[in-house]
Amino acid sequence: MATKRKRIVRYTAEQLEVKRASGKAGSDWRRAAKARVPSSRDPDDAIGPVDIKWATTELPLPSRKSHTTLRLDADLLDWFRAQGRGYQTRINAVLRSYYEQRSRSTR
Repeated sequence: MATKRKRIVRYTAEQLEVKRASGKAGSDWRRAAKARVPSSRDPDDAIGPVDIKWATTELPLPSRKSHTTLRLDADLLDWFRAQGRGYQTRINAVLRSYYEQRSRSTR
């Protein structure tokens, strides 16, 4: 966090005008290209804050996924999407938990 604060620079409107006129008001694309890109294999990159009720839910180990079309109730999907990035991973974790509970009880 401290390194991020060191990179934040504040400019006045006048300073920005001078930078724009000189052509120096663009993004630093070289530095951005070197930045770490979140990996889809790391569950922490996809999941934001987790409700305490689901804190004990184990996420499945990364495995090969199958593409499918799944029809869900609109309010249910809206609720998952409102939780932010990683909502599909959370839906998968809930379904996996249900599947594992049911498969244990049928043995």
